[in-house]
Amino acid sequence: MAVLHIPLAGSAARSRAKRTDRPSFTLQANALQALCRRVFAFRMVVIGLGAPLALGRTVRGGPTYLVGGAVLLTFMLSYVLFRDWERFGPLLLRHRWLLAPDMAFCGLLLVTATPDSPLGLAVLCTPLLAGLVHGWRGSAVYAALAAALVVAVGGGGLTLPVLCLLAGAAGASVRDLLFRFGSASQALTETRARLAAAEAVRAERDHLAREMHDSVSKTLHGLALAADALARTTDPAALRRQACFLSGAARAAAAESRALLTDLRGDAEAPGVSLPEELRRLVGADAELRTTGALPVVAPGVAHHLLSITSEALENARRHAGASRVLVSAAVDGRDLTLTVEDDGCGLPPDALRTAVRGGRFGLLGMTERAASIGARLRIGVRPSGPGTLVRLDLRLAALNPEGSP
Repeated sequence: MAVLHIPLAGSAARSRAKRTDRPSFTLQANALQALCRRVFAFRMVVIGLGAPLALGRTVRGGPTYLVGGAVLLTFMLSYVLFRDWERFGPLLLRHRWLLAPDMAFCGLLLVTATPDSPLGLAVLCTPLLAGLVHGWRGSAVYAALAAALVVAVGGGGLTLPVLCLLAGAAGASVRDLLFRFGSASQALTETRARLAAAEAVRAERDHLAREMHDSVSKTLHGLALAADALARTTDPAALRRQACFLSGAARAAAAESRALLTDLRGDAEAPGVSLPEELRRLVGADAELRTTGALPVVAPGVAHHLLSITSEALENARRHAGASRVLVSAAVDGRDLTLTVEDDGCGLPPDALRTAVRGGRFGLLGMTERAASIGARLRIGVRPSGPGTLVRLDLRLAALNPEGSP
């Protein structure tokens, strides 16, 4: 089926005509086309209902044949336009004068069956169609002509002429309403697109901030501390040790940078991650690891967030809490994975998250954002069995390997 664009009438509307190729305006144009076809369907219904009554009031003989011929001719014309609107509609839309023959056929009904006949309502279709197709100017012309035709034929009082004017105004109003609705819909769509783009930019910035904090920034901080110590060292052996440490830390920073870039590239074909192996590598000899149940293979993206949260909790326990014992537990129970990191250190101060962000330390905020990004529930608080901190993450097993992941 061909897509037909109804032209916009009026100087104010011409500035909007350039935008009619947008989806929302195409939708409104299609709605107007459907309404135009319904106008012809309405005329056929009026003719079908009014023809028996009009023929019954007509004198036998020539007048009956004249009324019947006018009814049949007008009905067939309306049927052809209703059925083949895709073929004849573009001609009607491009040439306003083609509505004049349509009005002439309706005038034939008025002349043969008189305006007070039910067939007189068929004349309302032309100004209504002019309003839908050509706007206020077209509807004003054809509504006035239809009203004048009814008055010239005589009969029916003022009711039918007034209805002709109202039909033209109704068609133009519906047209304006549809296109105003299209403009509002387009503006809303553009606003939503801008908001979505801004949210995507902010999410990417937050993602980069988390990755930089959890990888390169920590190593660079260690490099800065080692360099400070190196500047205060005079012992040659200590200088060599510090230099070796600096060299290793610089290589580690380069490796972390490459890993960060690899993660940002998003290798969709990366294999699943064995969570027990990665946790053992991450925990090392400085903490204790306990696992319960069969830990599953995890999608790379989810595993990255889980391991980053664990790494941040371990770093906080080692660097800030002064803990002598750190325990990492991973357990599978039914449909959930529970990952905990607890230490016997000094614990978190009140309102730790807000004060950390104000002080330029974003580790706790990054942990919270990472948990939210994979649909996990994260709780950070006091250890129930004594002084220290407990970090607990609960995640549904269904989220560990989302659909489409290896």
